Amino acid sequence: MSAETSVSGAAGTGNSARTTNARNFILPDLGEGLTEAELISWLVNVGDEVHVDQMVVEVESAKSVVELPSPFAGRIEALHANAGDTVSAGQALLSVAEVGAGSSANTDSGAGPSADVDSGAGPVSSETSVSAAETNSGGANLIGYGTSEPKARSTKQRSFGAKQPSPGPTTPPSAVTPPASDSESAVNAAAEPPVEAPASPVSSPIVRKLAKDNGLSAKHLRGTGPGGIVTRADVLKAIESGTKTSPEPAPTTGTTASVPNNVTLTSADRDSTTTSAGEESTSRDTRTPITGLRKVVSERLSKSRQEIPEATIWLDVDATELLNTKRALEARTGEKYSLLSLVSRFVVAGLKKFPIINSSIDTEANEIVTHGDINLGLAAQTPRGLMVPVVHRADQMSLRKLRDSVSETVGKASTGKFNTAELTGGTFTLNNYGVFGVDGSAPIINLPEVAMLGLGRIKDRPWVVDGELTVRKVMFLSFVFDHRACDGAEPSQFLTFVADCIENPISLLPEL
Repeated sequence: MSAETSVSGAAGTGNSARTTNARNFILPDLGEGLTEAELISWLVNVGDEVHVDQMVVEVESAKSVVELPSPFAGRIEALHANAGDTVSAGQALLSVAEVGAGSSANTDSGAGPSADVDSGAGPVSSETSVSAAETNSGGANLIGYGTSEPKARSTKQRSFGAKQPSPGPTTPPSAVTPPASDSESAVNAAAEPPVEAPASPVSSPIVRKLAKDNGLSAKHLRGTGPGGIVTRADVLKAIESGTKTSPEPAPTTGTTASVPNNVTLTSADRDSTTTSAGEESTSRDTRTPITGLRKVVSERLSKSRQEIPEATIWLDVDATELLNTKRALEARTGEKYSLLSLVSRFVVAGLKKFPIINSSIDTEANEIVTHGDINLGLAAQTPRGLMVPVVHRADQMSLRKLRDSVSETVGKASTGKFNTAELTGGTFTLNNYGVFGVDGSAPIINLPEVAMLGLGRIKDRPWVVDGELTVRKVMFLSFVFDHRACDGAEPSQFLTFVADCIENPISLLPEL
């Protein structure tokens, strides 16, 4: 059976294998070392007719949220993943059949999976059986992996982890022995040697990988799919409940209920069977896998801390005149200017004056790369997590254009839907954490850049002006830099330049 026919037959409808010429839309290479994405939403339904380059699905990678176009025209035969599923590059997302092609071998009068067997057509092949089971579990197989039935699988329903009785002659009803007492059962159970837990069938490499990434063995989990197959939902349930796939030693305190050695318990099961002073204990912990953007952020920040010999300097700055200038500018032009856009203009001027701050470290070549363009990154908290969208070539923009670019970037942060180009190429990062109501921080440098400026909140504070104590609008600037790129002189000069522009914006005029 071809890959196309196999996937088409796994449409999850419960019918027999399809015999269409449906073509599979494969998740393409995501680039930049990314191998998986989360399926956000389908833009089409089964039965819809689509044309080439029509957007059919929205996926979220660790870099961005994108809509993918269909490479084929025709009718949607099947969707091979659900919203919220993690899909890998090379995996079939949907199947498209040519318009007018037959869609199913069984579409009438509710024929079920056993219809072919009852009609004498013979049992469905093992390939089709496993494919259908895998579709029902919410995951399609990776291209190149077989879907053959695991060998020696019993067709009888069985409870995973329980000892199976050996087959023997049927006992007449009159010869049935009376049930043993509780004490006899306990003695017999204790006398029996432990039986190794049988392995559950797992046909999908995606399911195995998900389990392995979270410290589990998929074949040792209880499967809820047809024939006991372990599905993606089973693995997610095990992750949420804290299931262990290897037996744990019995606790030394408290009273523990008798449990067979070959039964795998979830954390909830262990808590409910272990009592202390007659009271049950219940775990209140939750576990959240570090995946997607959270995983990328964790890796980058950890690498930054490990590699960079960073140093932090800071200044208290009187921002009273900055606020006055903002109001005067708005009154004169009739346009709105954010404080972030004004400070961004000061930062760009400072980077032109001290270009070593607008650099990065090439560790492979052991070189400091001073960039000709100033691509200003703006650290932003989004629904997807921390992201740093970039305003490219900010040094070539007027104040008005820079203001518009900053405003547009900040506006997109509410959704986190940035394309890849908007998240790459930064040469310096500005971090406005004052919006969270904090005064200062020691920010982590955004690799491979060599510096980052942090802006704290503006607050009324006592300040000395011309020898007199007064109340002024004061903000806190914190600046972190990579000591491999420069010593303390240039960073200090850069920070004081930006501070002077904030305290006296007219001082920037000679730099324009």
